[in-house]
Amino acid sequence: MNVKDLFTKKKKQLAVLIDPDKLSEEQLISTSKIADDNGTDFLFVGGSLLTSDNLFRCIRTIKENSNIPVILFPGNTYQISRNADAMLFLSLISGRNPDMLIGMHVLSAPYIKLAGIETIPTGYMLIDSGKPTSVSYMSNSFPIPNDKKDIAACTAMAGEMLGLNTIFMDAGSGALQTIPEEMISFVKGSIEIPLIIGGGIRTPEKAKSVLNAGADIIVVGNLFEDNPGLIKSFTDVVSSFN
Repeated sequence: MNVKDLFTKKKKQLAVLIDPDKLSEEQLISTSKIADDNGTDFLFVGGSLLTSDNLFRCIRTIKENSNIPVILFPGNTYQISRNADAMLFLSLISGRNPDMLIGMHVLSAPYIKLAGIETIPTGYMLIDSGKPTSVSYMSNSFPIPNDKKDIAACTAMAGEMLGLNTIFMDAGSGALQTIPEEMISFVKGSIEIPLIIGGGIRTPEKAKSVLNAGADIIVVGNLFEDNPGLIKSFTDVVSSFN
């Protein structure tokens, strides 16, 4: 399976984000099956900080209960597992922390290559959501102000020119507000590669507005942790665009 090709499909897609620390085995099974039954496109697995050794078990459980591509969304170099289908090879291009731009990549590259994990070079951009987030704290970087669409667009363009395969704009877990639709549209109009949007998407109506603004893939996580049955309402919205 070449997961990278799935990102370039000319259609809207949904990624469900799973934090291995937050779901029990029973919850993982339920979420995986519901996501699979309702046509979820991707399952992203990872978190800003994992405090338990559950990553391999989490991915194994997901793959035993669904046929959805499992993609690592790593918060650090320890979040690597050979049983994933691919991983977002994230470069935090919105910040100026050299560890998040290239330093961690140098450390992890040989392990990723030995594990044979497909990588998807991704320009990761933090956007201010109205409050500090785990990602901004752990990455020791400042998000792009949410009223600076020109900075966001120029950053995304630079990422594309550097050869990155996709741009991921994220307001962060527990965001007070989503990325402004005006910013999403402006960035989307400035690049040719797929645009992923995450953070603060809590309703099907908000998902629809973010997709209308130009998102190719939306990422939803916290909302489904206690109520995975809500996944269907989001896949229905995504399907309506296709």
